[in-house]
Amino acid sequence: MKETHTMKQSITTDRAPSAIGPYSQSIKANNMLYISGQIPIDNTNGSIPDDISEQTTQSLKNGEEILKAAGLSMSNVVKTTVFMTDLADFTAMNEVYASFFSEPYPARSTIEVAGLPRGAKVEIEMIAVF
Repeated sequence: MKETHTMKQSITTDRAPSAIGPYSQSIKANNMLYISGQIPIDNTNGSIPDDISEQTTQSLKNGEEILKAAGLSMSNVVKTTVFMTDLADFTAMNEVYASFFSEPYPARSTIEVAGLPRGAKVEIEMIAVF
């Protein structure tokens, strides 16, 4: 059997919040980009908005900046995972989410969790293809 090695490269940008632990903003492996979960930190001042719609917008903008750093756009995203602290906010999150993507929409999972870093209500991770 032929052994293959995956080349992996960290792709980062200062236009999105930096990693706050032992992980990368994103990793490029072969023709895929794996973007770590983005919480709604406004990179200009470190604040997090209160409203779920604004939090969803900021989380997606952070991911979009990482995509741009890799030379990609939201149309390259093939899978997302949305973590929410309250699924009662699903409709509001979904309205904002839909404005960032077009058909064919990425595959998606949405999971309710007990808590997120910095008290965020939403965190969104993405997988994109080059």
